[in-house]
Amino acid sequence: MPVIKVASPVARLAAVALAAVLASGCASTPVDAPQACGPASYSADDPALPINRSVFAFNRTVDDYALAPVARGYLHLPQFFQTGVHNFVANFGEPSTFINDLLQGNPRRSANTLGRFVINSTVGIVGLIDVSGKLGIERHKADFGQTFGVWNIANGPILELPLLGTSNLRDAAGKLLGFAVDPLGSNSNTVDTLSTIDTVGGVVDGRAGRLPLTDELRRQPDYYQALRDAVAQRRARFVLEGKQGRLGQAPVHCPEESNP
Repeated sequence: MPVIKVASPVARLAAVALAAVLASGCASTPVDAPQACGPASYSADDPALPINRSVFAFNRTVDDYALAPVARGYLHLPQFFQTGVHNFVANFGEPSTFINDLLQGNPRRSANTLGRFVINSTVGIVGLIDVSGKLGIERHKADFGQTFGVWNIANGPILELPLLGTSNLRDAAGKLLGFAVDPLGSNSNTVDTLSTIDTVGGVVDGRAGRLPLTDELRRQPDYYQALRDAVAQRRARFVLEGKQGRLGQAPVHCPEESNP
């Protein structure tokens, strides 16, 4: 079982504090009826709209001149290389998914995740080959933002985070916990190197995977609003997926949730 390591006392304190504020300051939402992939009701409360638009303008500049061009170049690399990077990044994230599966009370999904990680980390050569997928053990994702949603913590207001993009208060708290908690905690230089490769590969591979969506949304009259609403709906569907697993139903993985 993966060992949890907290990055630092300061990060841990900040994460716990923000999570506590989130839990106490936002009213709980009613439990939605779990459903399969498809449209899900969502809210996009955006009281700080002018500030969010300003941060979005900064993020878009960084994306237009750095991330998106690199991602487009990445798509011209050999397919086997892209597949290997994608599989490696996905496998490196399995321990975090496993932790959140447990926190959500999803025993079937947690067993699925643990089995995938063990098989792909060994037979699949540190995850470069998705052996589990070939055996019919499907991949899914889970994060702390989804876990908070499964616990019926409300979304909170929309937040446009520098470099991290569109989110809401609940998912922002989840991202903070995700950064603070290192499921593969180790002082090993090998693990640190793999973590660096995972971070760089994850950013590039993830951005490449979102290019079709963002290219489509850029054609909308208001790119910020279109992207904000698309992310809000995707996250709402992602939470419903977690709730479905919690109730013991067969895991349903929405293809569009590959990069929640």
